[in-house]
Formats: sequence, C-alpha cells, structure tokens
Amino acid sequence: MSRNKSVISENLREEIAKELGVYEQVKQDGGWGNVPSKTCGNIVTKAIEIANRSAEK
Repeated sequence: MSRNKSVISENLREEIAKELGVYEQVKQDGGWGNVPSKTCGNIVTKAIEIANRSAEK
C-alpha cells in the first residue's frame, strides 16, 4: 500500500487528534510528520473502536 493512501478519513483523524490533544501540534507543524508513532497508534486504536461500535449498531 502506498504511504500516501489513508485508510482513515482526514476528518475522522482530525476529530480523534482533537480528542487526544495533538491536533494543535498537527496544525502548527503543517502535517502529521512530527506526531509520535505511539500517538498515531492511539489514533488508529480509537478509529477501530469507533468502527466496531458502528458495526454493532
């Protein structure tokens, strides 16, 4: 898979980043490049939780 292809929509990623308190860093830096991999992992984990909840409905 290409590194530029996103599995998570940009809107969902931003919403979760705001929830985790890292969105301001992303805005200031102009991208996701300086966000620690652990934080990115937390974003993915949260997205999976949201997807699972949606699938249960």
